Amino acid sequence: MAAAASLLHLATSACSPRVRFRGPAGRRPSRVALSAPPRAYKVTIEHGGESRVVEVEEDETILARALDEGIDVPHDCKLGVCMTCPARLVAGEVDQSDGMLSDDVVAQGYALLCASYPRSDCTIRVIPEDELLQVQLATADD
Repeated sequence: MAAAASLLHLATSACSPRVRFRGPAGRRPSRVALSAPPRAYKVTIEHGGESRVVEVEEDETILARALDEGIDVPHDCKLGVCMTCPARLVAGEVDQSDGMLSDDVVAQGYALLCASYPRSDCTIRVIPEDELLQVQLATADD
């Protein structure tokens, strides 16, 4: 009886909606193998005084595409935790529900490149890590 209960617990834990599976290279796994190809958006990345437009698929992070395109943007963990790839969303919309930024920081237009999936054509500006850390700490005190 105890063994059956343990197996049931393991099976329900694996099916929990809190469990997130990651695909290769910053991509979310496909929901249906035969679905239409993901939509791509034009993302303008402003970094180091330069501006580059890249096509980023909706299931791909902006960081993954930037690195694939040879854009040398700061990054580390690629999981939305370390805050080493901060940016400001200048225009457009991204989904960064996988990241660890608080809702009020996101509402101020901040983003993490490794957790940002485009939802429209957009412009994003890479910023110093200290800028984001100051905002994140200030909102934590509120």
